[in-house]
Amino acid sequence: MPHDLSDQLVIGIASSALFDLAESDAVFQIEGEEAYRRFQEENIAEPLLPGVAFPFIKRLLALNDLADEGAAPYVEVIVLSKNDPDTGLRVMRSIAHHDLPITRAVFMQGSSPHKFMPAFKMALFLSADHADVRRAVELGHPAGQVLDATCSSDDSNDLRIAFDFDGVLADDGAERVNTESGLAAFHDHEVAHLWEPLSRGLLRDLLAGINRIQRREDELKLANPSYRMRVHVSLVTARSAPAHERAIRSLKEWGVTVNDAFFLGGLEKADVLAILKPHIFFDDQTSHLDAASRVVPSVHVPFGVTNR
Repeated sequence: MPHDLSDQLVIGIASSALFDLAESDAVFQIEGEEAYRRFQEENIAEPLLPGVAFPFIKRLLALNDLADEGAAPYVEVIVLSKNDPDTGLRVMRSIAHHDLPITRAVFMQGSSPHKFMPAFKMALFLSADHADVRRAVELGHPAGQVLDATCSSDDSNDLRIAFDFDGVLADDGAERVNTESGLAAFHDHEVAHLWEPLSRGLLRDLLAGINRIQRREDELKLANPSYRMRVHVSLVTARSAPAHERAIRSLKEWGVTVNDAFFLGGLEKADVLAILKPHIFFDDQTSHLDAASRVVPSVHVPFGVTNR
């Protein structure tokens, strides 16, 4: 009977997000595809170094130890790569070198495999390739571009995730009002529609998958009060009162939760993120991410009115 991924949190990861491919990309850009192929073959035994999304993926996969013996793992990570199968060998060997339990992969020479996301029931696709991510988002798939940043270096097995709200967890319905009519009109609109939940955004299902793991941790904490919770989710948004209430009510209506929320009202998000230290931060606006990506691993979700 075929394996079913429906009850697992499935993440698609491009090699460009998981590993540091700066040297490999330089060969490709300067010398072309054949030189790139030779370079990967000659260096096949040299493991690739961790990339921006590596700490997030490593910690996410480590949460599979929370599953009961014999049960399906909570998380499945699948490589989605534009490499051909031959050059993809170095990627898979590097995965094994770093002890990442990733066994499934799709290699498509020269073309992005993001269109196969629904077949794997993926809640997220991460890549460093802006064009690939934008095409995935245009098809309605949950995808984000990892931005150049310093990788998180703490030694704990905790996983801290931070989300923006509008254009990320929610759609851009309210954000369009702000863009088209200004902040005062946005606040009036949100108060008038306080009891009307916003439509779900691209990453709502990712948060739901994380929440399923958190519920397992709640069970372990109830059985053993000394258990230390490993997963922490934060909302970091430019919303402020009175628009904060619609965000909170929308999350509740969608059946998802966050551990804490920062309603910053236009204050610099990077200042909060530098203290919060998430292993990954998702936002739809490059104006926020320019500073954020200098302090934490950051992902641009190119969705909605701010990205047109």
